[in-house]
Amino acid sequence: MTRADMQAHPTPRRIGGRTALAGVIGWPVAHSRSPLMHNFWLAQYGIDGAYVPLPVRPGAFDVAVRGLQAAGFRGTNVTIPHKEAAFRIVDRLDRSARRSGSVNTLVFAPDGAIEGYSTDGDGFVANVEAHGIAVTGGRALLLGAGGAARAIAASLLDRGVAVTIANRTAARAHELADAMRADAEAGAMVDVAPWDGLGTVLPGCGMLVNTTSVGMHGGPPGDLPVDLALATPALVVCDIVYVPRQTALLRTAAARGLRCVDGLGMLIHQARLGFRKWFGTDPVIGPEVEALLDADLRGEES
Repeated sequence: MTRADMQAHPTPRRIGGRTALAGVIGWPVAHSRSPLMHNFWLAQYGIDGAYVPLPVRPGAFDVAVRGLQAAGFRGTNVTIPHKEAAFRIVDRLDRSARRSGSVNTLVFAPDGAIEGYSTDGDGFVANVEAHGIAVTGGRALLLGAGGAARAIAASLLDRGVAVTIANRTAARAHELADAMRADAEAGAMVDVAPWDGLGTVLPGCGMLVNTTSVGMHGGPPGDLPVDLALATPALVVCDIVYVPRQTALLRTAAARGLRCVDGLGMLIHQARLGFRKWFGTDPVIGPEVEALLDADLRGEES
Protein backbone atom coordinates (compact mmCIF):
# COMPACT_ATOMS: atom_id res chain seq x y z
CA MET A 1 0.00 0.00 0.00
CA THR A 2 1.39 3.40 -0.97
CA ARG A 3 1.59 6.43 1.36
CA ALA A 4 -1.29 8.01 -0.56
CA ASP A 5 -3.38 4.90 -0.01
CA MET A 6 -2.62 4.95 3.70
CA GLN A 7 -3.61 8.60 3.96
CA ALA A 8 -6.82 7.95 2.06
CA HIS A 9 -7.61 4.89 4.17
CA PRO A 10 -6.11 5.50 7.64
CA THR A 11 -5.88 2.63 10.11
CA PRO A 12 -8.88 2.90 12.44
CA ARG A 13 -8.17 3.38 16.11
CA ARG A 14 -8.65 0.13 17.96
CA ILE A 15 -10.85 0.28 21.08
CA GLY A 16 -11.25 -3.02 22.85
CA GLY A 17 -12.37 -4.54 26.11
CA ARG A 18 -9.17 -3.43 27.87
CA THR A 19 -9.25 0.18 26.71
CA ALA A 20 -9.12 2.55 29.69
CA LEU A 21 -12.02 5.01 29.48
CA ALA A 22 -12.50 8.49 30.94
CA GLY A 23 -14.32 11.63 29.89
CA VAL A 24 -15.77 14.99 30.80
CA ILE A 25 -19.33 15.45 32.07
CA GLY A 26 -21.11 18.73 31.41
CA TRP A 27 -24.16 20.36 29.86
CA PRO A 28 -23.36 21.49 27.28
CA VAL A 29 -19.98 19.87 26.78
CA ALA A 30 -19.31 20.06 23.04
CA HIS A 31 -17.13 23.15 23.57
CA SER A 32 -14.71 21.35 25.93
CA ARG A 33 -11.07 21.10 24.79
CA SER A 34 -10.37 18.33 27.30
CA PRO A 35 -10.98 15.48 24.80
CA LEU A 36 -8.53 17.05 22.35
CA MET A 37 -5.89 17.39 25.05
CA HIS A 38 -6.28 14.00 26.74
CA ASN A 39 -6.49 12.05 23.49
CA PHE A 40 -3.33 13.83 22.31
CA TRP A 41 -1.53 12.59 25.43
CA LEU A 42 -2.93 9.08 25.02
CA ALA A 43 -1.55 8.94 21.49
CA GLN A 44 1.73 10.55 22.53
CA TYR A 45 2.38 7.90 25.18
CA GLY A 46 0.93 4.96 23.25
CA ILE A 47 -1.69 4.26 25.92
CA ASP A 48 -4.69 2.06 25.17
CA GLY A 49 -7.26 4.59 26.31
CA ALA A 50 -9.95 7.00 25.17
CA TYR A 51 -11.38 10.22 26.60
CA VAL A 52 -14.84 11.27 25.47
CA PRO A 53 -17.31 14.14 25.96
CA LEU A 54 -20.29 13.09 28.08
CA PRO A 55 -23.30 15.42 27.75
CA VAL A 56 -25.43 14.91 30.86
CA ARG A 57 -28.55 16.97 31.54
CA PRO A 58 -29.08 18.67 34.90
CA GLY A 59 -30.78 16.26 37.27
CA ALA A 60 -29.26 13.17 35.66
CA PHE A 61 -25.76 13.52 37.06
CA ASP A 62 -25.93 10.88 39.80
CA VAL A 63 -27.46 8.27 37.51
CA ALA A 64 -24.89 8.99 34.81
CA VAL A 65 -21.92 8.76 37.17
CA ARG A 66 -23.09 5.47 38.67
CA GLY A 67 -23.64 4.12 35.17
CA LEU A 68 -20.16 5.13 34.02
CA GLN A 69 -18.65 3.58 37.12
CA ALA A 70 -20.57 0.34 36.53
CA ALA A 71 -19.49 0.35 32.87
CA GLY A 72 -15.82 0.35 33.86
CA PHE A 73 -14.80 3.96 33.32
CA ARG A 74 -11.72 5.05 35.28
CA GLY A 75 -13.29 8.42 36.13
CA THR A 76 -14.33 11.77 34.69
CA ASN A 77 -13.75 15.47 34.72
CA VAL A 78 -16.75 17.55 35.75
CA THR A 79 -17.68 20.94 34.39
CA ILE A 80 -20.65 23.31 34.49
CA PRO A 81 -23.32 22.80 35.82
CA HIS A 82 -22.42 19.65 37.76
CA LYS A 83 -19.60 20.62 40.14
CA GLU A 84 -21.87 20.91 43.19
CA ALA A 85 -23.46 17.55 42.40
CA ALA A 86 -19.98 16.06 42.08
CA PHE A 87 -19.07 17.40 45.52
CA ARG A 88 -22.09 15.60 47.00
CA ILE A 89 -21.63 12.25 45.30
CA VAL A 90 -18.07 11.46 46.33
CA ASP A 91 -17.20 8.90 48.99
CA ARG A 92 -13.69 10.22 49.62
CA LEU A 93 -12.92 13.92 49.33
CA ASP A 94 -9.32 14.94 48.73
CA ARG A 95 -7.96 17.90 50.71
CA SER A 96 -7.83 19.92 47.50
CA ALA A 97 -11.58 19.53 47.10
CA ARG A 98 -12.33 20.22 50.78
CA ARG A 99 -10.28 23.42 50.68
CA SER A 100 -11.76 24.67 47.43
CA GLY A 101 -15.32 23.50 48.13
CA SER A 102 -15.57 22.05 44.63
CA VAL A 103 -14.83 18.92 42.63
CA ASN A 104 -13.73 18.88 39.01
CA THR A 105 -12.15 15.42 38.88
CA LEU A 106 -13.73 12.08 39.82
CA VAL A 107 -11.74 8.88 40.17
CA PHE A 108 -13.48 5.50 40.39
CA ALA A 109 -11.28 3.59 42.82
CA PRO A 110 -10.76 -0.20 42.65
CA ASP A 111 -12.60 -0.65 45.98
CA GLY A 112 -15.77 0.89 44.50
CA ALA A 113 -15.40 4.30 46.13
CA ILE A 114 -15.70 7.55 44.20
CA GLU A 115 -12.85 9.96 44.96
CA GLY A 116 -13.16 13.71 44.40
CA TYR A 117 -10.36 16.16 43.61
CA SER A 118 -10.10 19.83 42.71
CA THR A 119 -7.22 20.55 40.34
CA ASP A 120 -8.04 24.15 39.35
CA GLY A 121 -6.05 25.89 42.10
CA ASP A 122 -2.88 23.87 41.75
CA GLY A 123 -3.25 24.04 37.96
CA PHE A 124 -3.31 27.82 38.21
CA VAL A 125 -0.20 27.90 40.40
CA ALA A 126 1.66 25.44 38.16
CA ASN A 127 0.89 27.62 35.15
CA VAL A 128 2.21 30.75 36.86
CA GLU A 129 5.36 28.91 37.95
CA ALA A 130 5.83 27.59 34.39
CA HIS A 131 6.19 31.24 33.38
CA GLY A 132 9.17 31.53 35.72
CA ILE A 133 7.26 33.32 38.48
CA ALA A 134 7.61 32.17 42.09
CA VAL A 135 4.30 31.81 43.93
CA THR A 136 5.21 32.46 47.53
CA GLY A 137 4.54 35.29 49.96
CA GLY A 138 3.19 38.71 49.09
CA ARG A 139 -0.44 39.53 48.36
CA ALA A 140 -2.76 38.71 45.46
CA LEU A 141 -5.85 40.65 44.45
CA LEU A 142 -8.47 38.14 43.33
CA LEU A 143 -11.34 39.35 41.15
CA GLY A 144 -14.43 37.15 41.41
CA ALA A 145 -15.84 34.80 44.03
CA GLY A 146 -16.99 31.71 42.11
CA GLY A 147 -15.71 28.15 42.19
CA ALA A 148 -12.48 28.91 40.34
CA ALA A 149 -11.78 31.83 42.67
CA ARG A 150 -12.18 29.61 45.72
CA ALA A 151 -9.85 26.94 44.35
CA ILE A 152 -7.21 29.51 43.40
CA ALA A 153 -7.51 31.32 46.74
CA ALA A 154 -6.97 28.04 48.61
CA SER A 155 -3.85 27.18 46.60
CA LEU A 156 -2.40 30.68 47.00
CA LEU A 157 -2.99 30.61 50.76
CA ASP A 158 -1.33 27.20 50.97
CA ARG A 159 1.79 28.84 49.53
CA GLY A 160 1.81 31.74 51.96
CA VAL A 161 0.25 34.29 49.62
CA ALA A 162 -2.23 36.63 51.33
CA VAL A 163 -5.44 37.13 49.34
CA THR A 164 -7.70 40.14 48.91
CA ILE A 165 -11.05 39.24 47.33
CA ALA A 166 -13.19 41.64 45.32
CA ASN A 167 -16.49 40.77 43.68
CA ARG A 168 -19.24 42.81 42.08
CA THR A 169 -21.67 41.30 44.63
CA ALA A 170 -19.95 42.07 47.93
CA ALA A 171 -21.83 39.39 49.88
CA ARG A 172 -20.27 36.64 47.78
CA ALA A 173 -16.79 38.05 48.39
CA HIS A 174 -17.41 37.98 52.15
CA GLU A 175 -18.77 34.42 51.95
CA LEU A 176 -15.63 33.27 50.16
CA ALA A 177 -13.39 35.08 52.65
CA ASP A 178 -15.23 33.48 55.57
CA ALA A 179 -14.87 30.05 53.99
CA MET A 180 -11.12 30.57 53.58
CA ARG A 181 -10.75 31.87 57.16
CA ALA A 182 -12.43 28.71 58.45
CA ASP A 183 -9.11 27.02 57.82
CA ALA A 184 -6.91 27.91 60.78
CA GLU A 185 -3.86 28.08 58.51
CA ALA A 186 -5.38 30.99 56.56
CA GLY A 187 -6.38 33.16 59.51
CA ALA A 188 -5.87 36.86 58.89
CA MET A 189 -4.33 36.31 55.44
CA VAL A 190 -7.71 36.90 53.75
CA ASP A 191 -9.59 40.16 53.43
CA VAL A 192 -12.20 41.79 51.18
CA ALA A 193 -12.00 44.96 49.10
CA PRO A 194 -14.92 46.88 47.56
CA TRP A 195 -15.40 46.34 43.82
CA ASP A 196 -15.34 50.07 43.17
CA GLY A 197 -12.42 50.82 45.49
CA LEU A 198 -9.53 48.74 44.16
CA GLY A 199 -7.30 51.75 43.57
CA THR A 200 -6.24 51.75 47.22
CA VAL A 201 -5.52 48.00 47.18
CA LEU A 202 -3.66 47.35 43.93
CA PRO A 203 -0.39 49.19 44.80
CA GLY A 204 0.22 46.74 47.65
CA CYS A 205 -0.28 43.60 45.55
CA GLY A 206 2.26 41.48 43.71
CA MET A 207 -0.34 39.58 41.73
CA LEU A 208 -3.69 40.37 40.12
CA VAL A 209 -5.92 37.43 39.16
CA ASN A 210 -9.11 37.73 37.12
CA THR A 211 -11.39 34.73 37.70
CA THR A 212 -14.50 36.42 36.30
CA SER A 213 -15.85 35.95 32.77
CA VAL A 214 -15.24 39.61 31.90
CA GLY A 215 -13.12 39.61 28.76
CA MET A 216 -14.22 36.16 27.64
CA HIS A 217 -15.36 35.66 24.06
CA GLY A 218 -19.16 35.90 24.28
CA GLY A 219 -18.95 36.92 27.94
CA PRO A 220 -20.58 39.87 29.69
CA PRO A 221 -19.85 43.38 28.40
CA GLY A 222 -17.93 45.93 30.39
CA ASP A 223 -14.48 46.39 31.88
CA LEU A 224 -12.84 45.37 35.12
CA PRO A 225 -12.57 48.20 37.70
CA VAL A 226 -8.78 48.09 37.77
CA ASP A 227 -6.45 50.95 36.86
CA LEU A 228 -3.10 49.34 36.10
CA ALA A 229 -1.45 52.76 36.18
CA LEU A 230 -1.56 52.34 39.98
CA ALA A 231 0.31 49.03 39.94
CA THR A 232 3.95 48.56 40.85
CA PRO A 233 6.28 47.46 38.01
CA ALA A 234 6.59 44.04 39.69
CA LEU A 235 2.86 43.22 39.42
CA VAL A 236 2.04 39.90 37.73
CA VAL A 237 -1.30 40.01 35.89
CA CYS A 238 -3.13 36.70 35.43
CA ASP A 239 -6.37 35.94 33.62
CA ILE A 240 -7.93 32.46 33.70
CA VAL A 241 -9.93 33.25 30.54
CA TYR A 242 -8.40 31.51 27.51
CA VAL A 243 -10.84 32.47 24.74
CA PRO A 244 -9.31 34.79 23.68
CA ARG A 245 -5.88 34.10 25.12
CA GLN A 246 -5.03 37.81 25.15
CA THR A 247 -7.90 39.48 26.98
CA ALA A 248 -8.28 43.23 27.24
CA LEU A 249 -6.80 43.05 30.74
CA LEU A 250 -3.69 41.24 29.51
CA ARG A 251 -3.26 43.56 26.54
CA THR A 252 -3.37 46.58 28.83
CA ALA A 253 -0.92 44.96 31.24
CA ALA A 254 1.49 44.03 28.44
CA ALA A 255 1.37 47.59 27.10
CA ARG A 256 2.53 48.79 30.53
CA GLY A 257 5.38 46.29 30.58
CA LEU A 258 3.87 44.08 33.26
CA ARG A 259 4.36 40.32 33.31
CA CYS A 260 1.27 38.47 32.06
CA VAL A 261 -0.05 34.90 32.42
CA ASP A 262 -2.99 33.79 30.26
CA GLY A 263 -5.42 30.99 31.07
CA LEU A 264 -4.52 28.29 28.55
CA GLY A 265 -1.71 26.89 30.67
CA MET A 266 -4.05 26.53 33.64
CA LEU A 267 -6.36 24.40 31.49
CA ILE A 268 -3.42 22.16 30.59
CA HIS A 269 -1.83 21.89 34.04
CA GLN A 270 -5.11 21.19 35.86
CA ALA A 271 -5.62 18.17 33.59
CA ARG A 272 -2.46 16.35 34.67
CA LEU A 273 -3.74 14.83 37.92
CA GLY A 274 -6.78 13.26 36.32
CA PHE A 275 -4.73 11.83 33.46
CA ARG A 276 -2.24 10.36 35.92
CA LYS A 277 -4.98 8.83 38.07
CA TRP A 278 -6.93 7.33 35.15
CA PHE A 279 -4.17 6.26 32.78
CA GLY A 280 -1.13 5.74 35.02
CA THR A 281 1.17 8.25 33.31
CA ASP A 282 2.11 11.78 34.35
CA PRO A 283 2.15 13.70 31.07
CA VAL A 284 4.94 16.16 30.40
CA ILE A 285 3.56 19.63 29.68
CA GLY A 286 5.33 20.44 26.43
CA PRO A 287 4.86 23.01 23.66
CA GLU A 288 3.09 20.51 21.41
CA VAL A 289 -0.14 20.29 23.40
CA GLU A 290 -0.23 24.06 23.90
CA ALA A 291 0.20 24.59 20.15
CA LEU A 292 -2.56 22.08 19.44
CA LEU A 293 -5.03 23.80 21.75
CA ASP A 294 -3.99 27.27 20.64
CA ALA A 295 -4.65 26.42 16.99
CA ASP A 296 -8.04 25.00 17.88
CA LEU A 297 -8.97 28.09 19.88
CA ARG A 298 -7.85 30.41 17.10
CA GLY A 299 -10.16 28.52 14.78
CA GLU A 300 -13.10 29.27 17.12
CA GLU A 301 -12.20 32.94 17.43
CA SER A 302 -12.16 33.34 13.65
